[in-house]
Order: sequence, then structure tokens, then C-alpha cells
Amino acid sequence: MNDPMTRPPLTIRLCGPRGFCAGVDRAIQIVVLALKKYGAPVYVRHEIVHNRYVVEGLEALGAIFVEEIDEIPAEHRAQPVIFSAHGVPKSVPADATARNLFFLDATCPLVSKVHKQAMRHERLGRHVVLIGHKGHPEVIGTMGQLPPGAVTLVETEADVDAFEPADPAALGFVTQTTLSVDDTAGVIARLKAKFPEITAPAAESICYATTNRQEAVKQAAPGCDLFVVVGAPNSSNSKRLVEVALRAGAKQSILLQRAHEIDWEAIGDISLLGISAGASAPEVVVNEIIEAFKARFDATIELAETVRETENFLVNRELRDVDLTAADMAFVNGVE
Repeated sequence: MNDPMTRPPLTIRLCGPRGFCAGVDRAIQIVVLALKKYGAPVYVRHEIVHNRYVVEGLEALGAIFVEEIDEIPAEHRAQPVIFSAHGVPKSVPADATARNLFFLDATCPLVSKVHKQAMRHERLGRHVVLIGHKGHPEVIGTMGQLPPGAVTLVETEADVDAFEPADPAALGFVTQTTLSVDDTAGVIARLKAKFPEITAPAAESICYATTNRQEAVKQAAPGCDLFVVVGAPNSSNSKRLVEVALRAGAKQSILLQRAHEIDWEAIGDISLLGISAGASAPEVVVNEIIEAFKARFDATIELAETVRETENFLVNRELRDVDLTAADMAFVNGVE
């Protein structure tokens, strides 16, 4: 199987940018730095990001993941608790303060920006329309910034058609950061058509990383026999990449968490493979999947890069005195 003469040729079109965005990178760094500074255990409310490999890697370092902060035992109340990158309702830090817990907020700054946009709409007397997926942690966190009844969630254009606000002239919208750019454009267009006076957020809500990854997939997917998106099934931005690849012309597209999930029989004969990764998928897993294809194919990699990302978000002030090394992050980034 290792003889190139017996392996069929395969071109791998590798998307760039792919994988970790600045918000995910920052959230993982916060957990790693907290463990270095305060020692284990460090508690994390919910998955820090939507990726089991990342979560298990942090658990191996001493992080303990809980669903709610009341699960933290009394003897560990002095240890930090970290809130995930998706953001939390205002009630969560309030509860942590009431329990005298030391907490670090790893909410992505771009999610925090959406929170501020929603709060500004409400402060100016507008009912907030949130475009997003019901039950997603980010949506729960955004709705939890405002009083009950101040936000209406819409997922589709049909939801917009069914929405009858008390005052159609006093509306403002925001969106979840990880949505399909194309789908969201349709919902926004429907909102503006039905409610001409609706106010848009001061800046784009869908984050740069979501947009960039979708654009790279659109460029790379046409002609692909198979398009692989590395990511988790509960990752909104990863699932959107699968949809984008199919729309852009890939013959089939699948979501993979690890290389062992590849169903080689179902894949069949392919000669052009596209690969991207959701914003919470680590590069070590991308490499693992590439190596799996290289073992079966005489593979050539071509980079399909649309833009270079240079964004970097600072960690919490309490952690900036701790040195973060490449070795600290090697479990997700690999070894250079």
C-alpha cells in the first residue's frame, strides 16, 4: 500500500484559512494558562469550544468540565471557573459572584460584540430580532443578555413571515456569529422587506473567521469528488462548511472528527479531495486525516488560500503574566 506505483493519484485541495480562529485559540489558551498559573483542577462551564479532541486534551492537563457551576465541589471553590467561548447569559457570572467563585470569561470578543449590539438595540427602545439556531450556546448567551421577552429568535425566512411584533417600527436585528453567510443574507433580506424600518447592527455580526472559511470552501469545492470538513457535529460553523461545499459544487461532503471515522468503501474512487476545518478543529487532526489519505493515495497537496488571517485576541489580564510556549499548545497545534 505504500508503493506509489500501486496507489491511485489524488490531489488534495487544502483550504486556507481553516481551523482555529483567534477566539477559539484565545479560549484554549485561557484554560492552559489558568492551569499553569493556578494549578489543577480548573473548572470549565460547558465545552470550552465544540471539539471533543480539544476537550479531552484539556482534561488530560487537569481541566474539569461541568454543565453548571453548582457542580463545583466546596473544596475547589477557590479554583478558577472558566466560561466557554460561546458566551453565557448574564445570570451565570451573577451566580458565580453570589457563590464567591473566581471566574475567567473566555467569551470570544466577537460574540461579546454581538451582545453589545443587542443591548444597544434594547437600550434605544428596539425589540431585538436574533437570527440564529435555537438551543445553540451562543444563542442562549446572547438572549440571556436581555430581559425575558426582549428578544425574538428567527432561524428561517418562514420564521420572519410568521413574526408579528408589537411595534414594527421599533426593531433591531443581530445574528449568531457562526451562520451561513448566504442563508443569513436571505433572512436579513426578508426582514428588511417586511420591516423596512428595522435597524441593522452597527457592524457585521457574522464573524470574520466564519466568512473567511466559507469563502475558501466556495473557491475550493467546485470539481471535488469529496470535500472533507474537519469538525464536530455540534459545531455550527463546521456544519455550515459542509453545506457550503455541496452548494459550491462538491459531489459529496462529509464532516469528520477523526481519521478513524473515514468510511473508505463509501468514499470509493476519488481524484480530487477538498479539505477544510471548522473554527474549533485543531490542526493536529487535520494533519491526521491528510496522513490517512496519503497512506492510501499518491497524494499531492495544493493550497487553496483566499486570505491570511492575522487577528489575535489578548487573554484575560489576570493571565498575561504567564508565559505561553509552543509546547503548551502542541496538543492542538502539533510540533513545528
